[in-house]
Amino acid sequence: MTPDIQDLQRRAAKIREAVLRTISHAGAGHTGGSLSAVEIMAALYFHAMRVDPLRPDWPERDRCILSKGHSSPVWYCALAEKGFFPYEKLKEFDRLDGMLQGHPDMLKTPGVDISGGSLGQGLSVGIGMALAGRALKKDFYVFVVMGDGELQEGQVWEAAMYAGFHKIHRLIAIVDYNKIQLTGRVAEVLDPEPLADKWRSFGWEVLECDGHDPAELAGKFDQARKTAVKPVVILAHTVKGSGVTFIADRAEWHARAPNQAELKLALAELEVKE
Repeated sequence: MTPDIQDLQRRAAKIREAVLRTISHAGAGHTGGSLSAVEIMAALYFHAMRVDPLRPDWPERDRCILSKGHSSPVWYCALAEKGFFPYEKLKEFDRLDGMLQGHPDMLKTPGVDISGGSLGQGLSVGIGMALAGRALKKDFYVFVVMGDGELQEGQVWEAAMYAGFHKIHRLIAIVDYNKIQLTGRVAEVLDPEPLADKWRSFGWEVLECDGHDPAELAGKFDQARKTAVKPVVILAHTVKGSGVTFIADRAEWHARAPNQAELKLALAELEVKE
């Protein structure tokens, strides 16, 4: 399918605005890692994935796993933009009695295929889903979005070794490679490089792109879906807190919510009318 780049850009802009409003309203949430993944989630839900918001449990749907579950606001905002639930529900984010928990809960949120939050586990779950699809002769794809700091978890590499060895196709991992984690720059905490070589050594097809360029993302997703003999990982190079200059590329915004004054500044920078 030919990507509609202007539509992807428009969707991403709406999701970015919604992320800022949602986290600021809750007074809690992970701003940096949500903003870095905006274009990735827009490209997934408005180009790459086969889903039906009116049938969130449709057996033939593609599956999405946000393994870096602390970035749930960007997932919820993408789901709202896709129509899985009304935008108004975003005001329930991080409320104990709400449907949008701080970490994804598949029992409460339409469109969430797996509960998560403990880093390093999403790829293993994705392998299970892909194997189930193979056993049931289904043709759905499983997309697993991971953080770069998350790659420091040992379970990720056990899963990577298994998937590569067993040539589990229809499994597409995306690394939101923003180079910053909670305590500082990833390269200084525990450097994952040479990242592409590591994935290739485990038998994966490796693609790389600008994770904020909808055209590049759409093209890589199309290429990944055509890879029929092995799992694929897309290393999407991003900027933590992308879109807002006083948040971008700063570790202190990993888990900080903008206050009302900061939200106003951010929306003005995005040229959003309040």
